[in-house]
Amino acid sequence: LRYVPNASSCSSTHYPTRLTLLDTTNSKLSTIDSAMSTTLHRIEAPVTAKAYIMCAFAAFAGVLFGYDSGYISAVLGMAQFKRDYGHPGYPVQSDTPDGYNYDTWEKSLIVSILSAGTFVGALISGYLADKIGRRPTIVGPGCGVFMVGVVIQVAARHVAGLCVGRFISGLGVGCVSAVNILYMSEVAPRKVRGAIVSAYQFAITIGIMLASCVGYANQDRRDSGAYRIPISVQFLWAIILSVGLFVLPESPRYWVKKKKYAKAAQALARVRGQAVDCQFIEDELAEIVANCEYEEQVGEVSWAGLFTGGITNSNSNIRKIFIGTSLQMMQQWTGINFIFYYSVTFFQQVHLTNPFLISMVTTIVNVLSTPVSFYAIEKFGRRNLLIWGAVAMCICEFLVAIIGVSGNSEALNYCLIVFVCIYVFFFASTWGPAAWVVIGEIFQLPIRSKGVALSTASNWFWNCIIGIIIPFIVDEDKGNLGVKVFFVWGSTCAFCAMFAWIFVPETKGLTLEQVDKMMAEVPAYESKRWIPQDTFSENYGFTHRRSSTRSTLDGERTPKVESFIEMHRG
Repeated sequence: LRYVPNASSCSSTHYPTRLTLLDTTNSKLSTIDSAMSTTLHRIEAPVTAKAYIMCAFAAFAGVLFGYDSGYISAVLGMAQFKRDYGHPGYPVQSDTPDGYNYDTWEKSLIVSILSAGTFVGALISGYLADKIGRRPTIVGPGCGVFMVGVVIQVAARHVAGLCVGRFISGLGVGCVSAVNILYMSEVAPRKVRGAIVSAYQFAITIGIMLASCVGYANQDRRDSGAYRIPISVQFLWAIILSVGLFVLPESPRYWVKKKKYAKAAQALARVRGQAVDCQFIEDELAEIVANCEYEEQVGEVSWAGLFTGGITNSNSNIRKIFIGTSLQMMQQWTGINFIFYYSVTFFQQVHLTNPFLISMVTTIVNVLSTPVSFYAIEKFGRRNLLIWGAVAMCICEFLVAIIGVSGNSEALNYCLIVFVCIYVFFFASTWGPAAWVVIGEIFQLPIRSKGVALSTASNWFWNCIIGIIIPFIVDEDKGNLGVKVFFVWGSTCAFCAMFAWIFVPETKGLTLEQVDKMMAEVPAYESKRWIPQDTFSENYGFTHRRSSTRSTLDGERTPKVESFIEMHRG
């Protein structure tokens, strides 16, 4: 694919007026003549079953993420794990059989060390995704490093070895979680991008549920298989993801950024389920290229460049970084990982019967609730889900806290479980998927990989902080906050609702390039009313050159390609 300048615009500062795609199989040239006869709705091809299947499989990475995050809750509550990794001398109770347990700092370290690794992995993933590509980063530094960490965890005989393994696994999970969101956002059709990226959150919930089920099935074993089986199962998810990604194409936007336009056209045609010379593919590719060229006028954006432009400028780099990192921070502030990391030990602490089963029920609710977002995120938009989801979670968490401090009757315990499940429902159908969807949409192409990486790193940083501090503020021999911690989560959810109302724009139904234009033109609270009036390819020079042989009524492309001088860029 080459740039072809119009003679009248060679010396201008505008972009060349035409892209030419060389088909080496039949030596024919097809032109990307986009935008003047292309309506805004024709920028993208109709969504095909093939497009759904390919994008949905990319979401499978969420199973790896979810399982790795979820299995530790069950393992920490296992009697055999406490015997092998804990210390004697504790009072013999239902949650400490034989008097074995581990110190609060050990529990905090075992849980949080994974998030420390994912924080580092997410940070380096932005560089790797731009350097070697989205797909290779997920397979190599992602799944490959992850499996090394799993081997160390399985072989570990002490807390130190287990923590080393979880940290290394975290490096892989960090790469996978950041780059997978980037990849899915770039290949998913705009009409269903929210639902497709929500499928990633759905896969996370499935992973958490599977971890809970495997833990529940092995809880009564009296050998190391009780916890080594749940740890070993992680291999399966990494292998499936690695093998499957070999049949998926690289992101077309990555190839455009690398100036490899023929590969970009082929990749785009595959994910859209269309022929490479289809008008839809030509139109969409021209829009992507025009946007990329427009953004690259400012040059390569360094990491320091992410923090430029002024926080009050709605389309500045630093404003987008602030929105992305804050959104992921607040997803953690909803308190959801308190449930999925410490549910078994928390339910044991508040003296609920069968805490393993209750924990598994919350994960099942999580799974069943997430598909609601597939419809809701495209029907009601990202912004509404974030605002009203936070309000609903706030109410539920205050109710859980009030019920928890009101007594310890069987009826109150049932009410507590019910409102915990309702809270999980609202998280799974709103903030769970919507926060990931938005960070995949708000960054322009030159900073997208770095922006998504930094936002994901923010998620894992606060995930780590919460994992560290929770045992110290909740455990009976420390802060002894217990169920009153839900007053904290309820308050932070109220803050989340205010943040979403002030800062988060509505990106529903827009291409990634249109999102960039929208954020440049209107503040977040007016974004729902913004309607695109033109395209990047129209504004920046990729226009039809009508010939006398072409009908000006139906806009069909001329079968004859005019002779011109080709100029290759890159």
